[in-house]
Amino acid sequence: MQAGHKNTYDCINAFSETDFTEDLKKFDIPTLIVHGDDDQIVPISAAALRSAKLVKNAMLKIYAGAPHGLGYTHKDQLNADLLAFLKT
Repeated sequence: MQAGHKNTYDCINAFSETDFTEDLKKFDIPTLIVHGDDDQIVPISAAALRSAKLVKNAMLKIYAGAPHGLGYTHKDQLNADLLAFLKT
């Protein structure tokens, strides 16, 4: 909500029209993928589920009922999962 209109538009354009498949296949470090199953902005099937299949040894955490802004709505769960992941 604090980004400029042009910046926001350019960002959406960049991530919606760029194919990151080959980049994701090259990941060789532990990777945590977090996504809410009620994200109305970025569908879970188009993002997290596909990414988890492409990134070797990725850990996928799906938050039931979480929206696109889960960093705000589910911050306690996210922080706990981030700390647990970093300790592995």
